[in-house]
Amino acid sequence: MKLNLNLKKKFQRFCLVLICLVVLIFQFDIPNLKALTMDNYQGEMVIEELRLKVPADLKAAWLNAEKEIWEPWLSSQDGFLGRQLFWDKEKEEALILVNWKSKKLWKSIPMKEVNVIQQKFEDNVKTALNVRENPFKLIYEGELDKQR
Repeated sequence: MKLNLNLKKKFQRFCLVLICLVVLIFQFDIPNLKALTMDNYQGEMVIEELRLKVPADLKAAWLNAEKEIWEPWLSSQDGFLGRQLFWDKEKEEALILVNWKSKKLWKSIPMKEVNVIQQKFEDNVKTALNVRENPFKLIYEGELDKQR
């Protein structure tokens, strides 16, 4: 009888240890442990998001300037993967999504160079529309991270 009682206690301890091991093993599958640190994230794809005010009657001029100025310049940039242009006719707003291989490559482009291209874009628009100011005002700029 005493032997049977010891065997029962040993079996209970074994089960308890087994349950603890199973719980510990599954702890390695916690999403937080798989999350990337911000330093590592520099190598992940990122999408630049831009919103502009684009009145309906000026949409063609905007598209033309995008094609003539921004498209060739972006295509020559290291890390550029492509872009998409959208236009909301109700809000008369453009949405530009620019895909970059990594945030590090995107942010390594000097702002001075970006400003030169922006000025060329604005000059193109002003000439095409015969106006003094760029009619396409920036509403928002930000970035989107791809979710897994």
